[in-house]
Amino acid sequence: QVQLVESGGGLVQPGGSLRLSCAASGSIFRIDTMAWYRQAPGKERELVASITRDRVTNYADSAKGRFTISRDNAKNTLYLQLNSLKPEDTAVYYCNVQVFTLTRTFKDAWGQGTQVTVSS
Repeated sequence: QVQLVESGGGLVQPGGSLRLSCAASGSIFRIDTMAWYRQAPGKERELVASITRDRVTNYADSAKGRFTISRDNAKNTLYLQLNSLKPEDTAVYYCNVQVFTLTRTFKDAWGQGTQVTVSS
């Protein structure tokens, strides 16, 4: 009913940059808050950044000053610009969206995850 397709992950050297994208489709009436989470092996999934429909943003301390979250409401797409990447940023990054469907049913949707690896 609601599908999320993530892209943009990959292998990058320390100090490099990537831009992640998450495109939502399906039975969407309105998307409220959108967010990026990440999870490294052996660690809990953690919030990286979130953005409301009106583009109010919130960042984890580890992301402040390096990452930028943004969205295109017309395209139902979420972005995460990753700059000054460090090895400790290596993780699977997951897109999360809070959706009201065309029938006004609430859906907490997750993407499949995209791997970000920071290594020299």
